[in-house]
Amino acid sequence: MMKKQILPLIIALGFTSCSSIVSKSDYPVTFTSSKPTSVKVIDQKSGKVVHQATTPTTTTLSASSGFFRPAKYSLMTKSVKKNLNAKLDSWYVGNVLFGGLIGFLIVDPATGNMWKLPNDIDLTPQQAYSVTNPSP
Repeated sequence: MMKKQILPLIIALGFTSCSSIVSKSDYPVTFTSSKPTSVKVIDQKSGKVVHQATTPTTTTLSASSGFFRPAKYSLMTKSVKKNLNAKLDSWYVGNVLFGGLIGFLIVDPATGNMWKLPNDIDLTPQQAYSVTNPSP
C-alpha cells in the first residue's frame, strides 16, 4: 500500500525542477516616473500593446515568449523608449541539485520559469548634462 502512495510522489518530483518549484513565469512589474506620464508596454513578438496606463502603474507580464525564449517588451512614453528583456532566473541553475536534465531541458523551458523580470522600472527621462568651461 505504501509503495502505491510513494511512487506517484517520486514521479511527480521527477517532473519538477528548481525554477518551477521556487520561481514563477508571470511577474508583477511596477512602472514609475518622476511625473505621471502615459506608458505603453508592447510585446515585441506579437507587436500588441499588452498594457497602457499612467505611471505609477503595475501590471503582470509573462517572462517567457515560448520554449527557451525570454519575453521582450518595448516600453514607450512621450520622451522615453526602453527595452525590457527577461533575464535568466538564478534558480534555473538549481537544476543541478533538484531538476537534473529534465529540469534544464524540458520543465523550466516549457513552463517559462527559467526567466525573470524586474520588479520595478523607472521611466523618468534622463537629464542631458552639458559641460561648460569655468571662467578663468
